[in-house]
Amino acid sequence: VFRESVRSLSNKYKSSGYLTWDKDDKPAMDFVTATANIRASIFSIEQKSRFDVKSMAGNIIPAIATTNAIIAGQIVLEGMKILRGDWAKCTMSILQRRPTNRRKLIVPSPLEKPRESCYACAEKPEVTVSLNTETMTVGGFEEKVLKKHLGMVAPDVEIEDGKGTIIISSEEGETTENNEKTLSHFGVTNHTRLKCDDFLQEYELVVTILHNTVLSESRENPVEFTVSGSAAPAPAPLPAASAVE
Repeated sequence: VFRESVRSLSNKYKSSGYLTWDKDDKPAMDFVTATANIRASIFSIEQKSRFDVKSMAGNIIPAIATTNAIIAGQIVLEGMKILRGDWAKCTMSILQRRPTNRRKLIVPSPLEKPRESCYACAEKPEVTVSLNTETMTVGGFEEKVLKKHLGMVAPDVEIEDGKGTIIISSEEGETTENNEKTLSHFGVTNHTRLKCDDFLQEYELVVTILHNTVLSESRENPVEFTVSGSAAPAPAPLPAASAVE
């Protein structure tokens, strides 16, 4: 739908030299519906039918010369660069409250390279989670750490123990019996590595667990876990035993 609507609008632009918004124009409505649902899918928002989008679009007053319209225009301009393959020309635009000395409201700046410690944009995402493995349940780890804090939707979690032990499955009912069991019940201890895979978002993340029994237990500000966006250093090797002759 998205591809066909873009093709139709492109042909219309080539023939007339301009485009106008009309909720009764099928290619325009298809484009808005498709892009809205693509964005909804990315952020796990309920998708809308063409009829729903048309009813909402008919009640929107076009925002002219507002901050939202300016930023939306900048997003489109950057999107056009991506479609043309001009990645090197992509910039981050900052809308100033007041004009700069050069009388500019919109100031472009180069894109920053992905940080290796960032678990969202790193080539091989890794994160370290510090928690008490003897009190944190599998269900609590899934809901509080993976879903709420790390933004996963339907994670599968496998312990990197060489056995392929799966403690959390995205298949409904497959690992429900594990929810009330603690992480330590499955041998998750200090420096255990968990391979977390969210199929719905095509996202993989390796979580290194640090067993911590001294996190804050204050009733006012309880802290069950902490997360840092980088892998924990490997534990020091045990001293070699002296040979007995």
